[in-house]
Amino acid sequence: MADRTAPAPPSPRTGPGAAHRPDRAVVRDALGVGVAVGLSGFAFGVTSAGAGLSILQTCALSLLVFTGASQFALVGALAAGGNPFTAAAGAFFLGTRNAFYGLRLSQLLALPRAVRPLAAHWVIDETTAVSLAQPDRRAARLGFTVTGLTLYVLWNLTTLLGALGAEAIGDTDAWGLDAAGPAVFLALLAPMLRTATERAVAGLAVLLGLAFLPVLPAGVPVLVAALAAPAVLWFQGRGAGRTEKGTDR
Repeated sequence: MADRTAPAPPSPRTGPGAAHRPDRAVVRDALGVGVAVGLSGFAFGVTSAGAGLSILQTCALSLLVFTGASQFALVGALAAGGNPFTAAAGAFFLGTRNAFYGLRLSQLLALPRAVRPLAAHWVIDETTAVSLAQPDRRAARLGFTVTGLTLYVLWNLTTLLGALGAEAIGDTDAWGLDAAGPAVFLALLAPMLRTATERAVAGLAVLLGLAFLPVLPAGVPVLVAALAAPAVLWFQGRGAGRTEKGTDR
């Protein structure tokens, strides 16, 4: 991220002609996303407790990891009897997407150095989606902050409530609560698949994950699904090479 005192690079988002959006509209959208997704922390708390994690372990995951898809992947793999290291590897891989979000948000938000470590903890699917939807840097910062704060507080509060109430709910498998986190992630991801390449990667990843789910230990199919991206890019590059050769002839 650029230093706060340094001039921001030219960008249509920060230029004189950038459209301005009322703060009320930004806060409304950010609160809507934060509340809607934050409440699903209850499902994580219940699912984590059902997988055998203690209340302290469950709450620590939400406080320190704070990325729903990775948390659900971890406890889901553990509940299925997967190796803890394999489960952690699958969760870690899902979490690496936040690093790529951070590369984009670092340029857009250009936050002061002092707050970057704290802001990095809030770089997740929802804060990224809200920030990128804003027309200028000021609105993006506001959307990021409101979404991150709302979601962090609610997610951790509902995680605690879910873990405490797991015994009252009973069998978590019967409720299907373990699907809440992935469902939210897919709902945010689907509108972003705009190109044929992105849709091909997503489709192949789903096929790979489902194909290897019955034969590989819990958590490993997620790692196999990661091969979708290089596979699609390799086929595209090969097709482009053939096209160039045909043109040369």
